[in-house]
Formats: sequence, structure tokens, C-alpha cells
Amino acid sequence: MNPVTSLSLGRIGVGIASLVKPELVASTMGVSPSHPLLTQWFGSREIALGTATLLSSGSGRRTLVLIGAAVDGADAATAYAAVEADTLPRKLGLALVGVASVAVVSGLLGLRVERKTTLAVEAV
Repeated sequence: MNPVTSLSLGRIGVGIASLVKPELVASTMGVSPSHPLLTQWFGSREIALGTATLLSSGSGRRTLVLIGAAVDGADAATAYAAVEADTLPRKLGLALVGVASVAVVSGLLGLRVERKTTLAVEAV
């Protein structure tokens, strides 16, 4: 499966979990589960971005993947900053940095795969 499609489906899955079980997702991410609103906002963002990417094609899809990579990069940076500020446990924070970083790489690799596929189809 194309990494962009996998990433988009993953976003939708995490988003649904964040809306349906915000306390569980928040506690997994090291956030206080007593205020589920922010986790649900995160979930809505993930569902919207994943769905829009799945439904798009061409340059629109590329733009959405790049937006997703920027958002995931910002997530990695803020998690790292939280570790450095001692507001997030180091082990958990670095795990979150890793997850967000893998999402960035997956999106960018997916764009590369799609580009190669498009060029191969155009060559035929």
C-alpha cells in the first residue's frame, strides 16, 4: 500500500479514537485526560487531513501531504520542546517525537512513490 494512503488511514483511525475515547488517547500521549477537548480537537484535525488527502489527487494531494508533514513536524518540535522544558517525561516525549517524525518521513516517501508511479504511467 502506498505510504500516503497508509498514513491517511492511520490519521483517520487516530482521529476517530481521539473523538470516541479522548481520555484513553490523552493518557497514552501523556496529557491530562481530565480535559478531553484538546484531544478531540486533535482528532478532528487528523480525520479532516486524512480524509482530504485520501479524496484528493494530483497537485492537491501533494499539497495536503506537505501540509500534513508540516503539521507532523510541528508536533515533533513541540514534543521535543516539552521534553526540554521538563513538562513531558523524556521517554514519552521522545516516543512522541519519533511517531511524528515517522509520519513526516512516511508522507515524504509516499510523495516520492506517487511521483515515480506517475512518471512511469506517463512514459507508457
